[in-house]
Amino acid sequence: QVQLVESGGGLVQSGGSLTLSCAVSGSIGSINNMGWYRQGSGQHRDMVASFAWGGGTQYADSVKGRFTFSRDNAKNTMYLQMNSLKPEDTNVYYCYVDAVRRHYWGQGTQVTVST
Repeated sequence: QVQLVESGGGLVQSGGSLTLSCAVSGSIGSINNMGWYRQGSGQHRDMVASFAWGGGTQYADSVKGRFTFSRDNAKNTMYLQMNSLKPEDTNVYYCYVDAVRRHYWGQGTQVTVST
């Protein structure tokens, strides 16, 4: 059974930093890409960072220069380092893996940035 388990969300002041983690377990098979999305209440789920082998990492314009995607293959874990956080970054953040067989999502972790 494939599981994506996120951690690291929370409450932070504007200008602060958080690092989200997503631990992947189970047999996923070949992976096309992976990364993070975010979704506000009643809004669409928007791409934040997307990594593909051979294509590098793409970032949403709103987070370029502030957020950094990384992964640790030995730990089967991906990360999202978020710096210079703004109140508009407040969202539920979801990690995902787009595998050949299907698409997988984490359960989501809340990030709240106070003014």
